[in-house]
Amino acid sequence: MGVMDASTNVSLMEIEPKETKYAFNVLQLIKTAQNEHGVRHHDYTRYRRYCTARLRRLYKSLKFTHGRGKYVRKQIVVANITDVRFLHILLYSAERAWSYAMAIKQTLTGPSSRQRFHLATRLSKAVKWADLFSHACAEKADPKTSLEATAYAAYMKGSYLVEREQHWDMALKNFESARVIYEELGKYGSVENQVLCRQRVEDEIDPNIRYCSYKMGHSNMDGAELLKLSVEDGPALDLLKAKLEAVLSEARSQQTASLTELEWLGRKFSVDNAKIRASIIKGQQLEKDLGESVATLPLEKRVNVFDKIFSAYQDARRHIREDMVSAGSSDGVKDNLNGLDKAVSCILLQQTMKRNQLLVTMYKNRISKQQQHPSKDEKGDKSVKPQELVRLYDLLIENLTDLIELVTSGRMQNDEETMYAAELAAKKIIFQAQRCFYLGHVHLAGAKYAQSYLLYKRAHDYSETGLREYQQLKTQPQGKASSEYEELIRELEKLLEECRVHSCLVHALGISEVSKTEFSLRSGVANIKLDSDNPSKKKASFLLERTDIYEAAVALLGSKNPPQIMQLPPAFQAVSCKPIVLDTAVNTIDFPSLDAHLKKEEKKKSFFGLWRS
Repeated sequence: MGVMDASTNVSLMEIEPKETKYAFNVLQLIKTAQNEHGVRHHDYTRYRRYCTARLRRLYKSLKFTHGRGKYVRKQIVVANITDVRFLHILLYSAERAWSYAMAIKQTLTGPSSRQRFHLATRLSKAVKWADLFSHACAEKADPKTSLEATAYAAYMKGSYLVEREQHWDMALKNFESARVIYEELGKYGSVENQVLCRQRVEDEIDPNIRYCSYKMGHSNMDGAELLKLSVEDGPALDLLKAKLEAVLSEARSQQTASLTELEWLGRKFSVDNAKIRASIIKGQQLEKDLGESVATLPLEKRVNVFDKIFSAYQDARRHIREDMVSAGSSDGVKDNLNGLDKAVSCILLQQTMKRNQLLVTMYKNRISKQQQHPSKDEKGDKSVKPQELVRLYDLLIENLTDLIELVTSGRMQNDEETMYAAELAAKKIIFQAQRCFYLGHVHLAGAKYAQSYLLYKRAHDYSETGLREYQQLKTQPQGKASSEYEELIRELEKLLEECRVHSCLVHALGISEVSKTEFSLRSGVANIKLDSDNPSKKKASFLLERTDIYEAAVALLGSKNPPQIMQLPPAFQAVSCKPIVLDTAVNTIDFPSLDAHLKKEEKKKSFFGLWRS
C-alpha cells in the first residue's frame, strides 16, 4: 500500500503543470494609454485621473480592495500573484505617480523648495513602483515582458536622478541600459512594437544621454545642439526642457556684461538696462543657434524656434518702452531709447519675415510632393492649397511695407538705411510677383482662364521689374554680397519661365473652352426643329397615366433609372380663362325716379318757437 502511495505521488508530481508566465507589451500598453488620455497634449492631470480610475477598476475586479470603511492597505506579494492584472496594478501605480510629478512640473513658477520637494517625492514613488513591477515581472512574466519592465524601471530611475541633479553617472548608466534593451527589442516582434521602441530611443532616451554626458563634461555641446534638444517634443522631455533652459540662460548671462551697445544699419545705441541686454542677447543667441542648426533641424522645428525669438525681442521692446516712460525730460536719453526701440522693432519685423518665408518654403515643398504623388497622402502632412501661399505672401508684403516705413521714418538717413530701403522695395516686387503667380493657380483651379491668364502676365511683368531692380542693385558697392543677388536673380528667372509656361497653358485651355462652347451652340442650333413630332424629345410615361397597361414602373435591382410612378411636381395643365365683360350700355339707360318711395322728414317746432329740421 505504501509503495502504491509513493508511486501515485511521483506520478502526480510528474503531471503537475508548470507555473504560468504572463506576457504583455509594456511599452505599447503605456503609450496607448498616454496618447488616448491627454499626454499627447501635455495634459498630465487628465492622465493621472485615468490611472486612478483604472487602478480602481483593477482593484475591484480582483476583489483586492483595501477594506470597507477603514482603509487597510494590502501589499502585493510576488508569490501570491495569480493574475496578470496584479502586474497592471504595479505598472499603473508607477504611471500615476509619474503623471502627478509631470503635472507639478508644469505648475512650477519659480525656485519654490516646497513644490520641488513634492515633485521629487512623486518621482521617487514612481521609481519605487517601477522597481516592484520589474521584480514581479522577473518572476511571474516571460523573458520579453521582464526585459521591458527592466528597461522601464531603468528609464524611470534615470529621469528621477536628472531631476534631482545628482549622480549623473548613475543616471547615464540607467539610460544606457534602457537604450540597449529597447534597441534589442526593436529588432523583433510586430512592426508597431519596433516603431515604438525606436521612437523611445530616439525621442526620449538619446536626449537624456546627451544631456547627462554634457553635465559630466564628456561632450562639448554648442548652442545649436542645446537648442535642438530644447525644441524636441515628447512627454518624457518635459522634465529635461527646464534643465536645458537653465543651461542656456546661464550661458547668456555670461555674455550680458559684454553687450554695451546695439549696432543696426550703421547706427549704435547704448544699452544700459540689464533686462534689455539679457533679452537682446537671448534673441541674438537664438538666431545664431538657429542659423547653425539649419542642416540638422527640420523645418517644423525651426518654425517653433521663432516663437522664442519673438518672445525675447518683445520683452526687450517692452523694457525699452518702460524706460522711455521713466526717462523724464532728458533729450539725449530719450533719443537713444527711441532709436533703440526702432532698431528692435525692425529686427522683430525681420524675424517675422524670415518665419513667414520659412512657412512659404515648407508649403512649396508640400505642394511639389502632392504634384509628384497625387494619390499618396503622407501621414501627418495636410494638403496645401495655393490660397494658403497667397495669404502668406499678403503677410510678407504687409511686413515689408511696415519695415520700409520704419527704416525711412528718420529725418536724416545714412547710406546703409537708403540701400536697405531699396533692397526691401525690390524684395516687395518679388513677393508681389509670387502672389500674382499663386493667385493665378487659384483661378486656374476654378476654370477661370481669363483671370488666370491676366494674373500670370502681371506676375511676369513684376518679375521683369524685380530683375531690373536687382541687376541695378548688384552694380552698387554698398549692396550685399554678389552671391546673394545672384541667387535672387536666378529665382526671378525661374519665376519668369514658369509664368511664360503657365500663361501659354492657360491661353490654350481658354481657346479650347471657347471652341467647345461654340461647337455645342452650333450643334444645338442645328438640331432645333419646329415640328412637334420630334423623336429626340420623348415624353416620359408614368404609372398613373397608364393604369390600363400592365407594365413595370419600378426599375430592376441595380438599374440607375429612377422609378416612374408619378411626376413631381405635377405638370401644368391648360384651363379656360374667365370671360371679360365690358358693360357699355349702362350709360344710355334712363332709370325711373324713386323719390315717391323715399320717406319724408317732418319739421319739428322747438321750445323757443323756432323751426328746426
